[in-house]
Amino acid sequence: MSKRAEGKTVAILAADGFEEVELTSPKEALENAGASTVIVSLESGEIQANQHREKGIMVGVDKTLDDVKADDFDALLIPGGLFNPDTLRQSQKVLDFTSKFFAQAKPVFSICHGPQVLISAGLVEGREMTGFAAIQQDLKNAGAVVRDDKVVVDKGLVTSRNPDDLPAFNDKIVEELCEGKHEAQKQSVEA
Repeated sequence: MSKRAEGKTVAILAADGFEEVELTSPKEALENAGASTVIVSLESGEIQANQHREKGIMVGVDKTLDDVKADDFDALLIPGGLFNPDTLRQSQKVLDFTSKFFAQAKPVFSICHGPQVLISAGLVEGREMTGFAAIQQDLKNAGAVVRDDKVVVDKGLVTSRNPDDLPAFNDKIVEELCEGKHEAQKQSVEA
């Protein structure tokens, strides 16, 4: 198995109500490629996954936002779910942490409802993106150029629609992680 992402570390930013497979599947793909992953959340302990509207597994939090900075990581992954992005986007610490990845030209990956965090952080204007069907209009309203594709890559920003698209999403996030920094990411914080 290729370990082409060895030496890279990805922050997975999540809170209660994340869609289980949208965290576990990309995490597995990244780790299979040799990357390290760190579950980052608002509080220590465990966070509750959802499997659509049902409760899923509990996942241990590795670090809180108070314990980390964007400098510690090579990329950021924000899984979706109905409740996870709503919780995250209400935290200024989350918005600042997320914005720093763009300012540092690092890859950012988000699926399903996860891009709502990027909307709240003011990072989507002019960017080609996708997301869950229900948030595509929100992305447009925030200035994104929305495409209804399995995965959309825009200079280090990788977005996807839903769990059905995970194979394509996982391939692209590993590829973008291995490519490294994309200076065009900075345009989102300079807009």
